[in-house]
Amino acid sequence: MSNEKQHIVVPIDFSEQSKIALSQTYNLARMTKADITLLHVIDEALFSSVLHMFSGSENQEELLRAGIQVKLNELANDARAKSGLSFHTRIEKGKIYDVVSSVAEELNASFIVMGTSGETSLKKKFIGSNAVRVISDANCPVITIKGKQHRSGCNTIVLPLDLSKETKEKVVKCIEIARFFGSTVKVMSVVDTGDEFLVNKLERQMEQVVEFITGHAINCTGEFYKHKDISEGVLEYSKKVNADLIIIMTQKELEWTEYFIGTESQQIINNSEVPVCSIRPIQRKDTTEFVIT
Repeated sequence: MSNEKQHIVVPIDFSEQSKIALSQTYNLARMTKADITLLHVIDEALFSSVLHMFSGSENQEELLRAGIQVKLNELANDARAKSGLSFHTRIEKGKIYDVVSSVAEELNASFIVMGTSGETSLKKKFIGSNAVRVISDANCPVITIKGKQHRSGCNTIVLPLDLSKETKEKVVKCIEIARFFGSTVKVMSVVDTGDEFLVNKLERQMEQVVEFITGHAINCTGEFYKHKDISEGVLEYSKKVNADLIIIMTQKELEWTEYFIGTESQQIINNSEVPVCSIRPIQRKDTTEFVIT
């Protein structure tokens, strides 16, 4: 990383999950020497609809911001006392996914770390939609935190490989994170085929990636995991090896709008109890081959 000050953006809605996500940011910020910005977004559409229910609406936003600032300051002070890190607070109004992405870009953030519920409810669909759109739009990696219990370090990183979706950025970011934490990297591919050509191609790719990562003085192994479903296979394998982080790419499905990412990626993000680091690939004319140069 450059000598420029690093920043990590943590969206805060004061839910338990957003506070869990915040607590998971401490070690990452410590390792990367980053400041943490607690960002609360006032949902513009929701706020406007509520204002119609009250008179004197011109003062309501000012009062709301003042109340939120008090809560953000309390959270920042508590986090600062626990971690010894530097914290900033921001309150913005707009569409949640737009604001989170734009603030991260403004700060040239190295990561966005955000909680996600993963619940099968209407509320989940709203929260999930925001998380997916942040992941789709953000220029920096986004780490989503769903589970309640997480270790403070990052001993084991799972790096899934797929012939059609691999690019250099994921491996480079994996190496960067593994160096910070002294992690072991488990490169894996989910297979459910007897096609010798495809298996051989996956083997060659895996050997290349493992060799590249170990060449950076990182403990790395490669393994095939048999399963009919890619996302379920990744999650099962991650549980099996007691993973602390899964790193995935989030290439968009061509038949959907720019705000949607691949179904397999969404399934991993929504269902993983292990934190997931999503990296949006640089747009290329051809991403079908993994080439490390």
